[in-house]
This record gives sequence, C-alpha cells and structure tokens, in this order.
Amino acid sequence: MAKISAALVKELRERTGAGMMECKKALVETDGDLDAAIELMRKSGMAKADKKAGRAAAEGVVIIKQSEDGKRAAMVEINSETDFVAKNDDFRAFADAVAETVLEEDPADVDALSALEIDGEAIEEVRKGLVAKIGENIQLRRFTRMETSGHIGSYTHGGRIGVLVDIEGGDAEIARDVAMHVAASNPTCVSEDDVPREMVDKEKAVLVEQAQDSGKPAEIIEKMVQGRLRKWLGEITLVGQPFVKDPDTTVGKMLEQAGATPKAFVRFEVGEGIEVEEQDFASEVMAQVKGG
Repeated sequence: MAKISAALVKELRERTGAGMMECKKALVETDGDLDAAIELMRKSGMAKADKKAGRAAAEGVVIIKQSEDGKRAAMVEINSETDFVAKNDDFRAFADAVAETVLEEDPADVDALSALEIDGEAIEEVRKGLVAKIGENIQLRRFTRMETSGHIGSYTHGGRIGVLVDIEGGDAEIARDVAMHVAASNPTCVSEDDVPREMVDKEKAVLVEQAQDSGKPAEIIEKMVQGRLRKWLGEITLVGQPFVKDPDTTVGKMLEQAGATPKAFVRFEVGEGIEVEEQDFASEVMAQVKGG
C-alpha cells in the first residue's frame, strides 16, 4: 500500500474542496492514485447529492444579470436548505455562473439549463458536486429571461427578492424605480386588463356576500360592490398602486407623466410557495438523547 503523504492529501483537498479525512480515506482506497481518488470522491458525491435531493430547500438566492446595452436580462432563483449556505462563496459563484449562462444561452427550461456547461462541465454535475462539497440540498428552481427595445429595470433586495421590469419610453432610472416599487409592493398584474376573469369573479362574489349582510337595497349594494372592487383592483395592479417614492400619485400616473408604459414585470422571492415542514429541534434532540 502506498504511503499517503500530507502533501498528497493537501493537493486533493485543494482540487476537490472536500474535508481532510474524506480526502485521506479516498487516497487510501485508491492506493494513493490522485486521479482515481478524485473520481471516487466524485461518484461518492453524486450518491450523496441524490440522497439529499428530497430534503426541503427553501432558502437561497435570487441573482440578476444584464447585458451591457441593458436590452437583455436574466434572473434565477437557486435554493439551499439554510441561509448560511446561501451566503457561501462557492454557492454564490455557482449562482452567478448559472445566471450568466441563462443570459447568454436562453435555455427553454430548467432541464435544458442543467444540461448546459460551466467551464466544460454540465451544470447538473457542477450542482451535484456542490451538494457533495457543502452538504446541503441545492436546487435550480426557476429562471426568467427578458428582452426589450425599451428599458429593463432590475432590482434585487438582499439577494432574496429580485425584479425585472420592461418599460417602453421613459428612461433607465424610471425603469429601476418601477422595479424597486414591484419589489416592495408585490403587485399581481400590470393593469386591470391583465387580472384573470376568474380572480375578479371570485373577489366580487366575496364582496357581494359581505355587502348583502348590510341589509341595504340591491342598487346600493351594487354600487358598494363596484366601489370596493375598483379599490381592490387598484391595490393589486402595478399601475393602480400608490408609487412607493411618492404615495400621493399612482405608478400609472407617474409613468404617464414620464411618457412611459409598463409592458411586463417578473418578481421572484426566495422560497415563495415552497412548503417547509416545521421542525421542533428541542423535541428532536430530546428523542436522540433518550434513544442514546
């Protein structure tokens, strides 16, 4: 059996980013063959990644990349299990590289993105390697890409909320202001015309039921419902909301004065819609103590 030197372990650690004991174990198993040890650790890492795939990953980061001319932009959400890992340099570098790939390659979906390469290696393989190195489930959750002949406004807040906005007319500063507004106010649609009919009907039914409890005549109830419906539509639509930088005017009026028209927006918030099982760590520890 070949003697495993500290220098060999150090080299393997530098090339894989794995722990010292894991590197030494791999070198022992491969009789000091560095390349074979790397391949062994890679296969082991893939197995570990598969085992971790079922664990909830609701933390993470939203990254935005934009072309130099400002006409193209990409936004990705990549998830981890903990906020601690979301701040890890390797995790952030991976997220940056994925976002840059989306911007340049315009993949059709997450599967197509995963098959693309970063520095000659498929993104899916890089992801699995990162799972093995960091020890948490890491997932490419979603991405979007935007192109415009106008202005794209982009804004990220703490790496947890990201927004892209497509504005026709106006200027880059106005587009960014609208992106900041969307991040803060989270509108559902651009305007009333974009609100799904079934969503309006559902809200109207609730308002009618509430108004009927007042005992007022039908014509009065209809006016009450229409007034409340208009108020609700203003609250959920971008153009109807009070502008965060000047609440005395709406976003729609601000844009109109600037000669600008909002075409579309996309807002990502880390972990939204992901169900995470609540964990009682105290009970978990107590059970382990009793079991021991």
